[in-house]
Amino acid sequence: MPDTSLLETDPGPLIELLSGRRVAVLTGAGLSTDSGIPDYRGPSSPPRTPMTYQQFVGDPVFRQRYWARNHIGWRRMDAARPNLGHRALARLERLGIVTGLITQNVDLLHTKAGHRRVLDLHGTYARVRCLGCSALISRMTLAERLEAANPGFVTAATATGVEVAPDADAVVEDTEHFRMVDCRRCGGLLKPDIVYFGENVPRDRVAAAFALVDEADVLLVAGSSLTVMSGLRFVRHAAKHGRPVVIVNRGHTRGDDLATLRLDADCSTTLSTLASAAASR
Repeated sequence: MPDTSLLETDPGPLIELLSGRRVAVLTGAGLSTDSGIPDYRGPSSPPRTPMTYQQFVGDPVFRQRYWARNHIGWRRMDAARPNLGHRALARLERLGIVTGLITQNVDLLHTKAGHRRVLDLHGTYARVRCLGCSALISRMTLAERLEAANPGFVTAATATGVEVAPDADAVVEDTEHFRMVDCRRCGGLLKPDIVYFGENVPRDRVAAAFALVDEADVLLVAGSSLTVMSGLRFVRHAAKHGRPVVIVNRGHTRGDDLATLRLDADCSTTLSTLASAAASR
């Protein structure tokens, strides 16, 4: 395996591996840390316990806590802006090198960076779905309804600053008086249009992601520990079908043994170096 400590000054192994090949990209939370959104499993990340789908639908106290915290957190995510890594991948797409991108993130930063062919594997923070009638509304529309039901909550909760997790869950403790709202069409439960832990990614979305991998010659993983199967399956699929797998991530990943090239490196710096080298060829 190449000496990855030389990547920032000698990007040769990565550039040569991707040269002349169509690249599919799989990204995770580690790519968005430079945009101020913390990841779940990075080397310096504190322990996090995301809410499961079963908790959300089965326990009104958990659901109340989630919506109170999300009412704060989604605003921070909405305000986040793409970093050098997101912009580098969008540039590689414009150069015709990246042919498709699958992201496990819900932050829409690839779209904000101008990337056109993006598959949001786990959904996005910007939409809300009714579990009763499947109606979709924007997160902004729901925010207006929640604000009307909880006047002053945002101001009070953010007075001292809050931390926000990758799923837009803000660390707010005083949530017991927060009032939830239901679907105006059918009265059903509203849920962010995000795939929770314990919930399956829709089959058509998975099939579309596999198709992106199959269209490419190489799979590049950026900023994902590949701990959950929703991302790891694409690495296994690529390796099974003889496609090289490149992993750029800080720390160990569950797909390391399948990687053709494994880079323990910063995503923003590495991808920017790659895009600059590709543009100069």
